[in-house]
Amino acid sequence: MSSAIIELKGVGKSFRGSDGTPRSVLEGVDFELHEGEIVALLGQSGSGKSTLLRIMAGLIGVDAGDVRYRGQPLYGTARGISMVFQSFALFPWLTVQQNVELGLEARGVALAEREKQAEAAIEMIGLAGFEGALPRELSGGMRQRVGIARALVTEPEVLLMDEAFSALDVLTGERLRDDMLELWDGGQMSTKGILVVSHNIEEAVMMADRVLIFASNPGRIRAELAIDLPRPREVDSAEVRRLIDEVYALMTASAPRPGRTAGEPVRLHLGDRLPEADVSRMEGVLELLVDEPFNGIADLPQFAEETELTDEDLLPLTEALQLFGLVNVARGDISITPLGRRYVEGQNTLRKEVFGQQLLAHVPLAAHIRHSLEQETSGELPEEPFLKLLRETMDAAEAERVLKVAIEWGRYGEVFEYNYNTGVIHLPEGEEEEEEEA
Repeated sequence: MSSAIIELKGVGKSFRGSDGTPRSVLEGVDFELHEGEIVALLGQSGSGKSTLLRIMAGLIGVDAGDVRYRGQPLYGTARGISMVFQSFALFPWLTVQQNVELGLEARGVALAEREKQAEAAIEMIGLAGFEGALPRELSGGMRQRVGIARALVTEPEVLLMDEAFSALDVLTGERLRDDMLELWDGGQMSTKGILVVSHNIEEAVMMADRVLIFASNPGRIRAELAIDLPRPREVDSAEVRRLIDEVYALMTASAPRPGRTAGEPVRLHLGDRLPEADVSRMEGVLELLVDEPFNGIADLPQFAEETELTDEDLLPLTEALQLFGLVNVARGDISITPLGRRYVEGQNTLRKEVFGQQLLAHVPLAAHIRHSLEQETSGELPEEPFLKLLRETMDAAEAERVLKVAIEWGRYGEVFEYNYNTGVIHLPEGEEEEEEEA
């Protein structure tokens, strides 16, 4: 195996919540990026992937473990590592040429030399003739090409790409990805290793020599898949479709927890994250699943293609439906359960009843909120105590998102209600009266 450019051993990272409690984001991460390889990192939002990337870029330090670049401890940014962000992050008042020159200027490269190097990078990335254009005059794909040229102009050994294609439409993202691979495979880039963080399973399989699956709470690598296929790869080939199936199976497999045996159903804890899954979209997936051509069971990659759902949308919906016992997911296939079929065939009243029952049975946060309300004479409580509870295990923004999901699910299942003006959670009106009488 070729020598490692970046090495991580036992890396851990924590951030302090608003109450001062440390929150573990990464734990026990071991990883090596070798010369001549592209590695893709897949995982849920909030799993710590971007934090890991920023650690490798030297932008933030670690609380535990060791990070090395070319065998030396990495204590800050390294000249040989560049990063491309999801947002184009261009200075709107600078031209394409000036934006690309920024990194060289910061390194003290003389004007004539940086102009020459910037022009070469702009031409390499396919933007020759646009040197004098401002970002507002460019399409999204062209703006991201500027961001990539700016990263490549310093001739880095390592290129870190954080969702670099996700802000683009599908065709533009695929075209830019293919152009990048052509530069890489053609030896036109000085870069010796690339790490890509992505939500897109097909993108990962088309690009990478290795795919890593990241688990959450805390973030850690839980599976790895080597891809020994020459590039360019044909997306409709049997080999690529098999690999995509395999990655879907790894992504949807239950992450192991201490004390839980393989194959045992996932059971959430009180402070766990909830998937970003809107009820109407969950029902839409169920209704599509029972109709032709699926008839209750589907290969997840095929289902994503037929329904035009992105992996970033479909995987959280699948996770939520599995949590509610409405579907089973195994080996990359999704199938509707008897309860799921009963739900789809039922009227609105039955759907709400089933949803509410499953919510209380399988989502501890919702059950905790309901129990807390039942203990109050008024049948109501402000949201702040529940946010404070969640902030013990996640950052403030994620805590708000998770509580919002729980509230929306609770409202649909008629488990509790929420006043958006006051931020107060309360029992449904009829039940409030029953509580007072009791």
